[in-house]
Amino acid sequence: MESQNKVFIATSLDGYIADRSGGVDYLNTYPEINTIDTGYNDHMASIDALVMGRISFETVIGFDIPWPYNKPVYVLSNTLTQVPDKCGDQVTILSGTIPDVLKKIHSDGHTQLYIDGGKVIQDFLKHDLIDQMIITIIPVLLGGGIPLFSESEVSTKFECFKTQLFLDKLVQNHYRKAVNA
Repeated sequence: MESQNKVFIATSLDGYIADRSGGVDYLNTYPEINTIDTGYNDHMASIDALVMGRISFETVIGFDIPWPYNKPVYVLSNTLTQVPDKCGDQVTILSGTIPDVLKKIHSDGHTQLYIDGGKVIQDFLKHDLIDQMIITIIPVLLGGGIPLFSESEVSTKFECFKTQLFLDKLVQNHYRKAVNA
């Protein structure tokens, strides 16, 4: 099977994945979204490992919940040296260039990857290495914070192949990299 790098993420209406202090409380603007299937389970079934940055990793381990992933997680960090016990042996810390990191992950047999975290997504996009994106828009304006996208030397064309409306409030767009882009 051909390798795929996929994003599944939520943003504010103005394109931020976290507020100015790095918080993600805006995700609970409509808490009833947590009671319905928005495709996350299907997304998780389609991947065999996660790749995330240190900040996203620290955000997840800061939640007052058990470790939420049952698949290998690769954390990209130049500063992180150890993993909390609650993660078990599922977390590997990697550093290096995106191509080098991918080579290591692929050599471990993982080719269907969930790419998570603002900087990591931006770095993969800069290397033209995102194949699919599922972006759920939470209709709240944060006015600033951590953007999903950043300036890049690379322009990549995507096609929207599916749009869903949840709770008559949240819009989820499914994109794939355009063929012959």
